[in-house]
Amino acid sequence: MPLAAFPTFGSQHLLLLGVFVVGLVGVVVLGRARRPHGAGRDEPGRRKRLDRPGAFDRVFAVVLVVVALSAQAFQLTPSDFDLGSSLPLALCDFAWVAAAWALWTRARLPAAVTYYWGLTLTVQGILTPSLGQEFPHPRFFAFWALHLLVVWCAAYLSLGLGIGPHWREYRWTVAISLVWAVVVYVFDVAFDVNYGYLRDKPGSGSLLDLLGPWPVYVVVALGVLLAGWALMTWPWVRLSRSR
Repeated sequence: MPLAAFPTFGSQHLLLLGVFVVGLVGVVVLGRARRPHGAGRDEPGRRKRLDRPGAFDRVFAVVLVVVALSAQAFQLTPSDFDLGSSLPLALCDFAWVAAAWALWTRARLPAAVTYYWGLTLTVQGILTPSLGQEFPHPRFFAFWALHLLVVWCAAYLSLGLGIGPHWREYRWTVAISLVWAVVVYVFDVAFDVNYGYLRDKPGSGSLLDLLGPWPVYVVVALGVLLAGWALMTWPWVRLSRSR
């Protein structure tokens, strides 16, 4: 049975933020120690992968898949199922797929998708969680495990291993995100739900509260994301050209 809504910046949240920061530093340090020779020197379209994934990458990917599928299976059980929150339609439900794919193959496109989604949208979920359950509800563990693992993966691949995006990956991520938004919005309207917060803002409060009413906040958020992702791409492109 659901417990009280998760309190933002309460004691549980602050503890989890501490775990998040420690893990973030750890994966970046580990990634830098494992960074392949010449990382960041490849040109767009010339190499799709940087070196081969090691045992840590494969274990990380398997952990992600096991956690995500276990959480999804629980949410589909009759005792927990809710049409508005149990289906794998949120962006986080696709972010872990990209993250596991990138870890297993070190392919540039899924690594870029993980980088963009993980270090912006998933980080916002960590800072302003929209969660209706506290410890020790299974959804509490599912939410935090997935969000932390996706962001840690994004940091490991980019800031650690040095697998950064180019403009090609930026364009693909924008296209994928727009397709997701259109499909999920149609589903939201058809079934009167709110996946992706495309019809209404989360009740727990978030950065969307600063962007105006619907549909203004959707358009503004899209513009902010496109600009932010472009800024996140520019240093990698500049670094690649300088080398």
